[in-house]
Amino acid sequence: MDWNFTRALVTGGAGFVGSHVCARLLSRGTQVVCVDNFATGVRENLWELLETPGFSLVEADVSASPAEPPGEFDLVLHLACPASPRDYLRLPFETLAVGAAGTAWALNVARRHDARFLLASTSEVYGDPERHPQREDYWGNVNPIGPRSVYDEAKRYAEAYTAAARREWGADTTIARIFNTYGPNMRAGDGRMIPAFVTQALRGEPLTVAGTGQQTRSICYVDDTVTGLLALAASGHPGPVNIGNPHELTVLEIAEEVLRLTGSQSEIEYIEAAEDDPRRRCPDIGLAKTELGWAPETAPAEGLRHTIKWFAETNQLLT
Repeated sequence: MDWNFTRALVTGGAGFVGSHVCARLLSRGTQVVCVDNFATGVRENLWELLETPGFSLVEADVSASPAEPPGEFDLVLHLACPASPRDYLRLPFETLAVGAAGTAWALNVARRHDARFLLASTSEVYGDPERHPQREDYWGNVNPIGPRSVYDEAKRYAEAYTAAARREWGADTTIARIFNTYGPNMRAGDGRMIPAFVTQALRGEPLTVAGTGQQTRSICYVDDTVTGLLALAASGHPGPVNIGNPHELTVLEIAEEVLRLTGSQSEIEYIEAAEDDPRRRCPDIGLAKTELGWAPETAPAEGLRHTIKWFAETNQLLT
């Protein structure tokens, strides 16, 4: 991909995906200013980055309109937002605020610097989809007042704000719709499927599968997700563009693969499904292929091996 970014602002850069984005930008020679309030971000994700020339950290809440970090930016990536059900159900108003006020703040920074702006949106804007696989022109099937709506509608609003900025200001914006991403730097206790399965298997605890386990997910290894995000940032495409792996698996198949790869003797335990839990989730990535030349390269088994190894070698099992 063509690459000419000198200095980037990354909101939510201490989070799971955000920390990988910061690392990749630095590896490509882009200076990075990370803004995070550590509501769900993890300081340990930044330890190595803090020793890297060109990286700086600003501890601030973008929803509270903090002072703009000094210096020039030619790229703004807005990744700040609680992303796991456990977090956004615990922080409903904060989640809504970062989708609204946080997006406005980040877009205004990009506008003042005439910078490229990327919004990290989500497959959750499709809700419990009635069209399969999900393509970017599908408007979704979202319950606007259900418990998940604080996340779904925060991201839908952020997309609307970003689209309005492009129309009204002529801002150079794009929107990425990220599908289930996994890999190192996830928190063991964040409530998402893969860290839960991996830590349960390594501890010898039952793997808790919601509902029947026949609902599907399309899991994308974080290295592939980051490559897709930065390819979109480097393009002129306005989005939205799906960034995900079209290889569809049932939740039960993912649990069984984790058991196989860990060699765990853990049992599978079925628990009640969450309200509005999507039955099928799979991206159509035709647009990413044609416009960005991007497709994921990491097979689920390979990505899960890397993830299991990381969890086994860190202190995540103690949290």
